[in-house]
Amino acid sequence: MWWKQLVAGAVAGAVSRTGTAPLDRLKVFMQVHASKTNRLNILGGLQSMIREGGICSLWRGNGINVLKIAPESAIKFMAYEQIKRAIRGQQETLHVQERFVAGSLAGATAQTIIYPMEVLKTRLTLRLTGQYQGLLDCARRILEQEGPRAFYRGYLPNVLGIIPYAGIDLAVYETLKNRWLQQYSHDSANPGILVLLACGTISSTCGQIASYPLALVRTRMQAQASIEGAPQLSMLGLFRHILSQEGVWGLYRGIAPNFMKVIPAVSISYVVYENMKQALGVTSRWIPLFPAPSLCLGTPRLNHWIPYNLVNGSRYPHHRSTYPHTSTPRPQLPQASDPVSLCSTGL
Repeated sequence: MWWKQLVAGAVAGAVSRTGTAPLDRLKVFMQVHASKTNRLNILGGLQSMIREGGICSLWRGNGINVLKIAPESAIKFMAYEQIKRAIRGQQETLHVQERFVAGSLAGATAQTIIYPMEVLKTRLTLRLTGQYQGLLDCARRILEQEGPRAFYRGYLPNVLGIIPYAGIDLAVYETLKNRWLQQYSHDSANPGILVLLACGTISSTCGQIASYPLALVRTRMQAQASIEGAPQLSMLGLFRHILSQEGVWGLYRGIAPNFMKVIPAVSISYVVYENMKQALGVTSRWIPLFPAPSLCLGTPRLNHWIPYNLVNGSRYPHHRSTYPHTSTPRPQLPQASDPVSLCSTGL
């Protein structure tokens, strides 16, 4: 059934990203071009992009953004299963911290392989009308003018961002969910879909705030060679330059449209995924969310699927014989297959 989950997830991610692509392009536009002297706001940024290339220009870069969903998810799925198996050894289950390590390594593996597509996505998103004839033309020009190393510009901050994003996201989610269960749900381990959505949105937001400066530096490193007169700086050099020229707030340029993507992206992906599951005949207790604000730090979250177990209300399966915080026996239900338990998305 894994391929059906992959297809359903890829379609949900594609529809979700396409629906929020204007906000994603606006975020990248503000990350690269906004400054103290060029005070771009949301409305002004949208108007500027429409004046330059028309309404359709709001979807620039969305094609490759959609194209990389399936390979990224597949690589992450396979890497996660292999790493999890190596860590588990003779154990029946993994602890949360072990799953976090497995998820981080799988996210880093997927990012290493598909990262050139991230660079192409940034360049195509920022391109002017007529600058490139298409994806292949963009890749050819980068290779001829900048060399193969250009396809891995910004890789270091991208990988470093996985750790704070995933760690904070997971910790906040588990804390909020457990606090809700302790106070409002003493006889059930399922807090309900709305509570899970709220916990997931808050935890994703906290993770983004912590890792957003790294995402911004990554985007500027990917784009700086294509901007005339822009300094060619390293990761630390860019941090120092931004702090000296724009202050701490300069590290959060474009975060407003990024937050605006969360709810519509999650809602669209959830609805599409559920319909795709029915169309493909998938029977699963897992609900994946595809956060629109993909920081691409293992992308948009460590990735595309955030599975929730509807039996125990957790992101990860726990083999418990009682409901949490009580001694009430719980019916023994068969465990669902463990899909990609990774955080990505759509930043």
